[in-house]
Amino acid sequence: MFRLELLGQSLFQYLETLLFPPGPYRDFVEQVRENQTLESFDLFILIPYFTILGILAIYGLHRSHLIFLYYKNKGKNPRPQKVLATLPPITVQLPIYNEMFVVERLINSVVRMNYPNHLLEVQVLDDSTDETKFLARRCVDRFQKKGFNITKGKFIAIFDADFLPNPSFLNETIHYFSDPKVGMVQARWGHINQDYNLLTQVEAIILDGHFVMEHGGRYRSGRFFNFNGTAGVWRLEAIQSAGGWQHDTLTEDTDLSYRAQLVGWQFIYLPDVVCAAELPIEMNAFKNQQFRWAKGLVQTGLKLLPQIVKSNLPLKIKTEAAFHLSANCSYPLMVMFSLIFLPAMIVRAVPARFYLDWFQFILIDFPLLMAATTSVSSFYALSQRELHPDTWTKKLKYLPFLMSAGIGLSINNSLAVLEALLGIKTSFRRTPKNCIQSSGDSLVAKPKYRGKIGCTPFLELILGAYFSFAIFYAWSSEHYFTMPFLMLFLIGFFYTGLMSLFQNPLARLLEQNSSVPVVDKTSSLK
Repeated sequence: MFRLELLGQSLFQYLETLLFPPGPYRDFVEQVRENQTLESFDLFILIPYFTILGILAIYGLHRSHLIFLYYKNKGKNPRPQKVLATLPPITVQLPIYNEMFVVERLINSVVRMNYPNHLLEVQVLDDSTDETKFLARRCVDRFQKKGFNITKGKFIAIFDADFLPNPSFLNETIHYFSDPKVGMVQARWGHINQDYNLLTQVEAIILDGHFVMEHGGRYRSGRFFNFNGTAGVWRLEAIQSAGGWQHDTLTEDTDLSYRAQLVGWQFIYLPDVVCAAELPIEMNAFKNQQFRWAKGLVQTGLKLLPQIVKSNLPLKIKTEAAFHLSANCSYPLMVMFSLIFLPAMIVRAVPARFYLDWFQFILIDFPLLMAATTSVSSFYALSQRELHPDTWTKKLKYLPFLMSAGIGLSINNSLAVLEALLGIKTSFRRTPKNCIQSSGDSLVAKPKYRGKIGCTPFLELILGAYFSFAIFYAWSSEHYFTMPFLMLFLIGFFYTGLMSLFQNPLARLLEQNSSVPVVDKTSSLK
């Protein structure tokens, strides 16, 4: 036991050296620890606590680095090399799977594009097993009679079922392919139903952060960024030379993006070209979407990071790719941190050991917690300022809830990461679309498509109860400075768990008791 304690002390001292190098700051830490001792059990708690918190802080600082890259290169706006004298043929692909509520809306928006009919081919890639295939067939037949579907394109535009491309979309993107090195052009996603409920408000800010700061920072600084699976145009040659679409990950779009850039193709990101889409309106659908993205990115990282590391790419590209493709690994760390936070607080509250007073918290814990959290809030706040310079402050009220929701998703996304790391194969989990565009729209009484509940809500509620106890302990032991952070965890886990279990039953109850008639979006089938 004595040797084990010495080993633990040595590891803890090494960790302190990494976090606090020699200097005035380290001297303060030594003063705090004077005349205090650590036992073996304490070390088994505190070493993982500070290690996990340190790694989370590093991922948080990476977000700050993306903000820096964005503003450093803000003036580098994309411009087409030239305007194409002759418009090329374009194939618009519409991947469809059980999208009966939105398929007609999608096809109608695509055929309204102001692009010559004889140069535009619309391919409806329909794998549906329900009434969607009949709706799609009827809609396609109607427009085929008007002269569509005539030619084969060397460029592929892709739109998911819930997207509504503007009529000018193709004309705004196709001229960037005048540069023969350009393989893909990605537009920014907009939001049809951002104001529907609190969840859609949070989702919109999350996506805005991704498209403004992540895509903007990566693209303008010369790093790799990914096609988002929709609202973009590909050069067919780029797809073929990169090995084509491959189905061994759940994020085929990111996989193909990295392979295409590895063989030399350049990507263009157009933040001013916006393609509106429908956000998931209920928690289980949102969790299914996040699960797929989290698992797929880790799968892509396992597949391609060895190749990226061995390549001759600049170190800055390799480093950014590693952070991008491994970012979701922070979710299991967040779950571990959630479980160890209370034991660490209890251990450090014992006098004459590693006492948790306000000075020590501000000196050691607070900088790491702020690096892990403040960078996230500023990341999303600044993205809103870039998009809405006159009204962005109105979005700030959603940021604490956004951070809580991110914590609440940690169990769901941790399972996704673990499945990817263990090589567990799962089928594609679609995100239900209900043709909801405003708060006045109502779901049908018994929606045909729902996200599955699973077991995660119960684990989330257990962790919510756990943090209720942690807050009670922090209050009773007068550790008030930890309570704001604990509240983020409590709200996040309770909100995610309760919404997963009760959002749909509550919505049905409200609809049944409402005087507003329920809109049955299957009426066109009758």
